[in-house]
Amino acid sequence: MIVTLLGTGTSSGVPLIGCECEVCRSVDFRDKRLRTSVHLQVGGKSIVIDTGPDFRQQVLREGIRHLDAVVFTHEHKDHTAGLDEVRAYNFRQGIDIPVYARHRVLNQLQTEFAYIFAEKRYPGIPRLRLHEISGEPFDVEGVRFTPIDVLHHRLPVYGFRIHDFTYLTDLNFIPESEVEKIAGTRILVLDALQREPHLSHFTLREAIAVAERFRAERTYLVHISHKLGLHREVEKELPPSIRLGYDGLKITL
Repeated sequence: MIVTLLGTGTSSGVPLIGCECEVCRSVDFRDKRLRTSVHLQVGGKSIVIDTGPDFRQQVLREGIRHLDAVVFTHEHKDHTAGLDEVRAYNFRQGIDIPVYARHRVLNQLQTEFAYIFAEKRYPGIPRLRLHEISGEPFDVEGVRFTPIDVLHHRLPVYGFRIHDFTYLTDLNFIPESEVEKIAGTRILVLDALQREPHLSHFTLREAIAVAERFRAERTYLVHISHKLGLHREVEKELPPSIRLGYDGLKITL
């Protein structure tokens, strides 16, 4: 299984128009964070979790020539806005792309991308097959996903466990009922927005505490705001098993 972090930033990530902070001016490629998304190569399949506004740029950068499915964590624009770009895979592969999300998220996609689902379809628009998921484990092209129900302030969001990999972005609360689903994971990818308290995201301190609770072999922090600071400086503060993620990082399990 190969996991590629397509993006590790936020809509308040870098670079920001007119911002002169040290992160926005940094020449370190690890400080250039596109919106958070991940690509999985597992069981011979190519699966993306979330298609943010930078999706096209990300898949071109990584040379992802085949896509078997898209899975969504939640409906916020920084995780869905690039859905139209799957049309390139429709053309290349000659198939409809399966999309997996909870009922509420599927409804939102059909509202925001109404032209995709119109009765009279314009030639060349994306072709999708929608699959509703709930809290039960489900298969994506033969790959088992276990949903992890977490909260992004008051918004229910799905994290996912796939084999020994767990992906938790956009959250600041993990119910005790979901803890067992995460326990024993080898690689954990976890939200860590900034240092200051936030309404709907873990802070750096909170994320470290969560990572230390689960004791994964390695935890990578994502959904990073420019407020967190320079990659090279933040990493000096982290325990050995916890690292900052960066765009393009590949993890082999």
